Amino acid sequence: MFVCCCPQQTVFREVDLHSETNNNEHHTSEISVDQLIVRRGQSFKLTLKLVQPFNPGFDQLTMTAETGLFPSEDKGTMSHFGFPDKVLHSGSAKAVWKAELHKSSSPETGVLTLSITPPADTPIGEYKLTAKLQDKEKMLANLSVLFNPWSPDDWVFMPNEAERQEYVMNEQGIIYRGGGNYIVPMSWDYGQFEQGMVEICMKILDRNLKHWINPADDASARSDPIYVSRVVSAMINSSDEGGVVTGNWSSNFNGGVPPTHWNGSYAILKQWYKTYYQSVKYGQCWVFAGVMCSVMRLLGIPCRVVTNFQSAHDTNKNLTIDNYFDYNGVRETATNDSIWNFHVWVEGWMRRPDLADDGKYDGWQVVDPTPQERSDGLFCCGPASVAAILNGETDLKYDVPFVFAEVNADAVYWLVRKNGSKLKIFSDTDTVGQYISTKSVGSNKRMDITNTYKHREGTAKERNVFRYALDKIQNGDMLIRNAAGTDGEFVSRTLERSHDAPGTDIVASSAPQPQLLIRFEEVSKPENGKDVSLKMILSNDSSFTRTFSVNISVQAMKYTGQPAGNIQTEVTEQKMLPGKDLVIPILVPFSTYHKYMIQSKTMAVSAVVTDLQNEYNTYLAAHRVVLANPPISITVSGESRVNEEMTAEMVFMNPVNETLRNCSLSLSGSGLIIGEETVK
Repeated sequence: MFVCCCPQQTVFREVDLHSETNNNEHHTSEISVDQLIVRRGQSFKLTLKLVQPFNPGFDQLTMTAETGLFPSEDKGTMSHFGFPDKVLHSGSAKAVWKAELHKSSSPETGVLTLSITPPADTPIGEYKLTAKLQDKEKMLANLSVLFNPWSPDDWVFMPNEAERQEYVMNEQGIIYRGGGNYIVPMSWDYGQFEQGMVEICMKILDRNLKHWINPADDASARSDPIYVSRVVSAMINSSDEGGVVTGNWSSNFNGGVPPTHWNGSYAILKQWYKTYYQSVKYGQCWVFAGVMCSVMRLLGIPCRVVTNFQSAHDTNKNLTIDNYFDYNGVRETATNDSIWNFHVWVEGWMRRPDLADDGKYDGWQVVDPTPQERSDGLFCCGPASVAAILNGETDLKYDVPFVFAEVNADAVYWLVRKNGSKLKIFSDTDTVGQYISTKSVGSNKRMDITNTYKHREGTAKERNVFRYALDKIQNGDMLIRNAAGTDGEFVSRTLERSHDAPGTDIVASSAPQPQLLIRFEEVSKPENGKDVSLKMILSNDSSFTRTFSVNISVQAMKYTGQPAGNIQTEVTEQKMLPGKDLVIPILVPFSTYHKYMIQSKTMAVSAVVTDLQNEYNTYLAAHRVVLANPPISITVSGESRVNEEMTAEMVFMNPVNETLRNCSLSLSGSGLIIGEETVK
């Protein structure tokens, strides 16, 4: 790109920013070939054509790069440099840029081709670059500076090229939802290189609360990916003023669209920007994570979306999640603690010299934009080192105890008597934190990364780390809840688990009495729009007939683990013959569950079994059913060519024996569709 100088500025004749070449070399040409976008720690080329020869022994070209409202050498947001390298600058100056004469220069004819390098600790942002020669000053360029995962000196350096292509350059991804036994891949269009994304992402940084309080310090701190990722985490949600997406976990989405409407980030970010920063309605965890991943990749921080199945939300930091059931098997109303079917966050790749000098906590860091708990006064979470989580280092910043609980908390199950007292049935150390998933590098396969967060369940190492983490929390003066609860006695129970469906069937039995094992089996694959058929199988080693009262409850559950409605309950009396299994069929018709499951995908089937010969012997079993959605198929007709129209067919088969009305289909695709199209 050439910039001509004004006639009165006779020293400078022309400026060539070489935007296309520079952007190609800086891996930013996917964003633009016209706008100069460079990565720190790497040189870019600029050519100045002067109206007179340049004599390095006599002339001094002084250049200034500055960003932010209050640029300062001491804060690294202003740099004076030039050619020859004799420019005076502050002794405490940070992030000093450098200019060197390129071999293609011809000073004697007034042509200066310069290699300009912003150092690897330069604050990212939008910069103004000016030059001064003799007494004439010239505005050379407005440019953007990003993090550089290709530079070994940058804290976000990622050594593997295939991983850089996946975690920085790939605009398409997969987000996993569903349940542990039914993991559903969802395509997500990150669109981080779509038109205007640099301006949108820089505006996100400028709208953050810390920038309002102290814009000079905020602009300076943008040299640090730890700081930037924390800012982005807070800005993606709208729980603090100015955020991009409004969360909504109810069934009322008036004033916006349901979170399930979205299949990409760009439409959301573009709407936020075009409406002068009005939060977009509505999102849930996978939407927050998808949008954050787009922003992080654009800024140059390698990033991936991660799903944790059976994810704990531990509000009081005691690494315990309490679940309460009444004698009908109905899960009690919402509690502060919960276990989500799944929760989605992102991991960003960066060094953590703030935690250790030896790099032991470098690498992937959990950053979670879903507003769950406040951290330093704001709804944000992380970055929390995955290595620290694995080893139970719950005293390290940021928010390691909260994330450790999400993947490692123990679940305690209580039966609530009619008088309000609580009977502790059992503690489950296995359920929380399963099938932690992300998209594989270079393919659409699911990659299980559970072993990066926790040691294998049931091993001594896993329990030792849990106790170590809990001890660190206790030493931090965090209260640990009494294991017996607040107002009820508890009876020690032993846990038995079905081996064919780990983590789904939770069963307790009284230790002194003959064991009663309970498991659930799905007669057919549960699908939304069809009747759900299960059977509950009771087994025992008793030599005599036993009579049970069996209370079975089916509830609709939000994916956050909170009840959304009671679908049906059934109370029967059953006889169990010695040496025989007792099989109880459970049928949940579509006509019965439909209205409760419009905004839910999971049913909680709970059973309370009472021995009528000894009513003190009470057993509890719980099972989650995740409904599979009918598929959408996409078929492209003919050959696809760049810059030519293409035709694709979307097919959705209605599984219900009635007409569906007021349907909509949302379409997005980087490089194919501008923003989003919705077909009614």
